[in-house]
Amino acid sequence: MKPAFATPEIAAAFAVSDPLVREGLLRLRQLIFDTAAETPEAGRVEEVLRWGQPSYVTPETKAGSTIRLGVPKGARFALFVHCQSRLIPEFAAAFPAWDRFEGTRGVLFNHPEEVEPIRHGWLIKRALTYKTRAPLNTPA
Repeated sequence: MKPAFATPEIAAAFAVSDPLVREGLLRLRQLIFDTAAETPEAGRVEEVLRWGQPSYVTPETKAGSTIRLGVPKGARFALFVHCQSRLIPEFAAAFPAWDRFEGTRGVLFNHPEEVEPIRHGWLIKRALTYKTRAPLNTPA
């Protein structure tokens, strides 16, 4: 089930001219809501605008780190997380050589088909519960 946009301003953020960008952003949005529904410890996810980008927060539990969707310079669309978090480094270690990254802040996409529910859902779930868990044990 596709959730309604929280505000007309958020709906406008998805009204991009490139149909592949719009489809990719909408796939990521749906994956965020689907993953949140399967992650009760995250609590309710709220869709807001941050820096003009659709963003997803856990206002009641405060369990998560903000997830943002946007259009970066180096790709058609992206999923962004807080750049000072461990999220992207942990994701890259768990799924090496699968995705392109923008530093420690985002996963870059050029086509909607690159959005993979299991792999990217893993990252989203970790972002939605970031403040409630210990870091991954990664080999030195």
